[in-house]
Amino acid sequence: MRMRKKKNGEARIQALSRLLLESPAEIDNLRSEGRLPCRLEIGCGKGDFAVACSEKYKEQPYIAVELISDVALCAMEKADAAGCENIKFLISDAKKLTEYFQKGDVSHIYLNFSDPWPKSKHYKRRLTYRTFLEIYKSILTDDGVICFKTDNVGLFDFSLEEFEASGFELDQLTRDLHASEYNGDNIETEYERNFSAKGFPIHRVEARVKKAESTEQCCPPQAENAE
Repeated sequence: MRMRKKKNGEARIQALSRLLLESPAEIDNLRSEGRLPCRLEIGCGKGDFAVACSEKYKEQPYIAVELISDVALCAMEKADAAGCENIKFLISDAKKLTEYFQKGDVSHIYLNFSDPWPKSKHYKRRLTYRTFLEIYKSILTDDGVICFKTDNVGLFDFSLEEFEASGFELDQLTRDLHASEYNGDNIETEYERNFSAKGFPIHRVEARVKKAESTEQCCPPQAENAE
């Protein structure tokens, strides 16, 4: 369901401009100050997860990306009301992340209940499609991780295949997060609470880039010179 247009939305966003990332130079400043890597959420929605996660990990900058400005406004106002000090918002398309971030700028990427784009012809729009995964690789640290949650079985199965095809190792995989051993540190989204209450299981996985195996060959022992 689409969100209604926010009254005075532009003005309200500008009133919270201190929470807004408006140019790559602001990321450059974080980098030069030694404050990166950050935690990055792509598709932050109304901001429940972003606020809770930024408060849990106060030692790192938290950057929440949202394509739709009216939705981002909800999250920004929520962060402002909570007094979050380490969070910034980027109103942008995930395709443009490399305009802002460089390799090693991000330690964690959160993908929470991304649009499943269920029509088969739209598979390239899914945020776990391999084109997006290559973008994420290009900005993650060497030991960086993608944390992916969804209630959509089809999207989850598709994503597992894409992760593996793109050179990621899978960890903490569960098809029923709330009943699993991994639920202890789980931060719920508003969407997650609603669907879980209706009996829908939540699927979750962490994906890490596989370490490149060394191609260096050991030198064979030298034959002794015959006397």
